Amino acid sequence: MRKILRPADVDAYIAAAPKEARNKLREIRKAIKSVAPKAEEKISYGMPYYSYKGRLAYFAAFKDHVSLFAMPPIVGAGKGELRKYQTGKSTLRFSLDQELPVPLIRKLVRAGVRRNETRKK
Repeated sequence: MRKILRPADVDAYIAAAPKEARNKLREIRKAIKSVAPKAEEKISYGMPYYSYKGRLAYFAAFKDHVSLFAMPPIVGAGKGELRKYQTGKSTLRFSLDQELPVPLIRKLVRAGVRRNETRKK
C-alpha cells in the first residue's frame, strides 16, 4: 500500500506539485492573498485552504489543470466571465496551457470576503 503524504504547509504543497503547475499555483496564491491579506492560510483536505470569517477558498494541482475552489455561489459573482472555463458549483478549472484569469480570481475571492464579512453569526 502506498503512503499518502500530506504537505505541512502551502510552500510544501506547491513544491510537491507537478512542475508545470507550480507557477499557476503561486499566481493563485498571490491573487488570494492580495484581496484577502487577513485570511488564514493552511492545509485542509490535503490542499491549500484560506479562511477569513469562514471558509473562503481552496486550490489544487492536478495532472493537466489547476483548480480554484471558491465557496458558493461563484457563478453569480462572475457569470459572464466564467463561460470559457470548466466550472461547477464552487469550482473553476484552468488548463495548464491557458493563462490564469487573475482579475477574475481576485473578483471571486473578494466576493467571498464580502459574503463572509456580512454573514450573520
